[in-house]
Amino acid sequence: MKKWQRREFIKKTVAGLVAFPHIIKASAIGLNNSTLPSNTITIGCIGVGGMGTSNLKGFLAKKEVKVLAVCDVDQKHAEQAKALVDQAYGNSDCQIYHDFRELLARPDIDAIMTATPDHWHALIAVAAAQAGKDIYAEKPLAYTIGEGRAIVKAVQKHGIIWQTGSWQRSQQHFRRACELVRNGRIGRVHTVRVGLPTGNGGQNADTRPQQPPPWFDYDFWLGPAPWKPYSPGRCHWNFRWVSDYSGGQLTDWAGHHVDIAHWAMNTERSAPRFIQGRAKFPEVKDGLYDTAEQYWIEAEYDEGFTMIIADQQQQPKGMGVHFIGEKGWIHVNRQGVWASDPDILKSKIGPGEIHLYQSTDHIQNFLDSVKLRKPTITSAEVAHHSIMPAHLGLIAIKLGQRLEWDIASERFVNNELANRLLWRPMRSPWTL
Repeated sequence: MKKWQRREFIKKTVAGLVAFPHIIKASAIGLNNSTLPSNTITIGCIGVGGMGTSNLKGFLAKKEVKVLAVCDVDQKHAEQAKALVDQAYGNSDCQIYHDFRELLARPDIDAIMTATPDHWHALIAVAAAQAGKDIYAEKPLAYTIGEGRAIVKAVQKHGIIWQTGSWQRSQQHFRRACELVRNGRIGRVHTVRVGLPTGNGGQNADTRPQQPPPWFDYDFWLGPAPWKPYSPGRCHWNFRWVSDYSGGQLTDWAGHHVDIAHWAMNTERSAPRFIQGRAKFPEVKDGLYDTAEQYWIEAEYDEGFTMIIADQQQQPKGMGVHFIGEKGWIHVNRQGVWASDPDILKSKIGPGEIHLYQSTDHIQNFLDSVKLRKPTITSAEVAHHSIMPAHLGLIAIKLGQRLEWDIASERFVNNELANRLLWRPMRSPWTL
């Protein structure tokens, strides 16, 4: 009964916050710590494991930011994050939360950073948008296409500034490659090859069922996902290789490299019309890790090109994005950018040509956008379409069919079985 009453209190508190005009930030109505400068952006961090800790450090390095709170269902993660914050500020003011809804109920927090497993993305993002918080969130946008659209709608409805952690857009060589493609330096592009990692990157951990440690709220970690026995190998980093929580390397990396492919091809708000694929899954049927180890997805766009998304062993250039045009090719990955003719890379983009959104610091781009109320370099709508080919490809692989996608309605054409896979059931009491 006490737990239920507490949940109701949190629910009502967050619901009450929605009544505030979303354009009025906490700092503007004097709810922030009075000792903070008026232009300070207050942050709460939800999910402070591996990627969450990295993002937290990025925010702590910014003078205009004050991290007020951290939240994690793993008490050890939360305590380690608090220690980082307290060390940075020379005090012990950082508050720890176990339930993200309590953090969202704080009116003195302007924005959140969230880096939870994929199956939690939509629930936290929609709740944060309803609470009026600006959001820096990890990729992929969501666990399903339906949940991704729910995030986009919530962000738009409540006027939220959103930044997806697809930070490659803030790397100049990726932007340079995209501008060269956009401005026709290799002619009309007919094929785009997107190379992603092969296999499952599971870190060594015990996969045998056992009792969760006392500092880890495993039931809360599962949240909307089906109940399964706990094992250390199921959680934290390794959630990526379990289909109840993620789509493996395909969805873990498509939010990076498909995002770059869409940026260059001017299809940031588009998607494939037809899609088909195949994959190789782990041979041990009763094993914990069940996401695709090898995969090949062929996506046909109305814009006149084909995108081939595959693990790097099946791509001639390996990892990265390879654009093939009528006059040559350009390949870009995290190590650099190459072209069929070195002179292509020397080409200058003239004042009358296409110049893409420029950011040199992904977190700073988010903070500047929060202050100026302007779109970030990787909005929710863009992230929704960046991960869409991966989600569509997984559905095509699961059904063993070539599917037709209606881009406007975000539904499959004449295939209700496929449409059922656009959402997933959520374990009670969680719902979206």
